[in-house]
Amino acid sequence: MSDDIKKGLLGIVVDETEVSKVMPEINSLTYRGYAAQDLCEYCRFEEVAYLILNKDLPNTIQLRKFEKEEKNNRELSKDLYSVIKKMPKKSHPMDVARTAVSIMGLEDKETTDSSPEANMRKAIRILAKTPTALAAFYRIRKGKKIIKPKKNLNIAENFFYMCFGKVPQKEIVKAFDVSLILIHGAITGAIASLKGPLHGGANEEVMHMMNKIKDPKNALKWINDALDNKEVVMGFGHRVYKSGDSRVPTMRKYFSKVAKIKKDKKFEKIYDIVEKVMIERKNIHPNVDYPTGPTYHLMGFDTDFFTPIFVVSRITGWSAHIMEQHAANKLIRPLASYKGTQLHDPQRSSCVQLRLTLYLTIQVDFFVHRKLVPILVELVFYYQ
Repeated sequence: MSDDIKKGLLGIVVDETEVSKVMPEINSLTYRGYAAQDLCEYCRFEEVAYLILNKDLPNTIQLRKFEKEEKNNRELSKDLYSVIKKMPKKSHPMDVARTAVSIMGLEDKETTDSSPEANMRKAIRILAKTPTALAAFYRIRKGKKIIKPKKNLNIAENFFYMCFGKVPQKEIVKAFDVSLILIHGAITGAIASLKGPLHGGANEEVMHMMNKIKDPKNALKWINDALDNKEVVMGFGHRVYKSGDSRVPTMRKYFSKVAKIKKDKKFEKIYDIVEKVMIERKNIHPNVDYPTGPTYHLMGFDTDFFTPIFVVSRITGWSAHIMEQHAANKLIRPLASYKGTQLHDPQRSSCVQLRLTLYLTIQVDFFVHRKLVPILVELVFYYQ
């Protein structure tokens, strides 16, 4: 492979952004210049969503207006509810999310309007409606009645309410809110690319791994056997964070808080053992998928809903990047280096040679052996 080819566009800078940046010098992810861990401590998800879309944190009046618009757009159309009800119950929630957002686009009256103002309104509508669509499917596949959104709850509280019919302790809501802030990232394409064990779906694989281990006393043997057999251990390593994901300490803290509230320390113990061995043997640190998986599990969410929760958190980030790229007005068209077979001479093709032979045979035998004509004609058509 040529050195000029960068698989997966690795290391290729295709645009400029003001939305977010990983800053190795302070080992931090920043949104509009604010460290993500600071935003987790001092802000709610709605405030960070406003920041990402509007380039600065809101004052009281701006936040109230933003929240009002989001709450007023949470309800789904009757048609979208009907589609969600008809989806197979075995569907992966990521496929449901992708389809629901596509239908939202079809229904949106401003779909063809790409002005900055219209794009902002569409971003808020998608942010408001996506949790409702996911929660509706969460209930339907369990054979339960859909719970409509409430306007007196914030995004995190409302999602719990629509899924479970109640809002948990404020510490659990805060932990969920923090996870949304830490995982900020055309939206249907982004949802499709987020699905899978090597990207957004790694949080699901982390939980599958912990369920396989079952008990902390099995963890040491399990992880050593996995490494000896060169198995991939999900939830570790990152393309950008080489010395540890800056989001992990914050999410790990809230994972511990949720475990304490739920009085379940099993997954914490498994977590610590696996992490210790991975660092000692491979010098690979956990990424944010590692603590979020068991945290969502303890909150009561089904494992295959972990990644759709990431979708909810990333909508504003995706929208902000889309709006930046609209402003730049440039198509992103990467090239591929051709490595296939060189140009063929069609006259040397064996198929062409066979056709020519059959044609000549027909011409010669037409007058001598007329009974062979139908057979030879059939052969010509067979090899076309």
